[in-house]
Amino acid sequence: MKKSKAFFLSMMMVMLPLSNVDVTAKPENVPLQVGIVDPTYDQGERPRSPIPQVSIEDYTLTFSTSCYGYTLELVDENDVVAFTTIITSDTLLLPSTLSGEYQLRLIPNDGNIYFYGYVMF
Repeated sequence: MKKSKAFFLSMMMVMLPLSNVDVTAKPENVPLQVGIVDPTYDQGERPRSPIPQVSIEDYTLTFSTSCYGYTLELVDENDVVAFTTIITSDTLLLPSTLSGEYQLRLIPNDGNIYFYGYVMF
């Protein structure tokens, strides 16, 4: 009986550290900047819309600020659009086949500006 208790306690000591490992990813904010599509195009006063708030966790983007109707692009290091879609909700699941660093672009459909930041998969 003492051997089985000792075995049980030693197994608990081995497994205890495994039960404390946090395997959940925490959302990271994606810092965005403003870009100008065509600086020579004069369309009057620039819009004063706030910069959207975006976070990423694994392959899920969450928009704290409404980006409904914006075009989302992920552009690779060769300036090739690897993924594009129209945003229709507050969360967006990206393809799990993405790998590496991408420039994330949010493009409103009314204006000469876009918002961009960088994400890594």
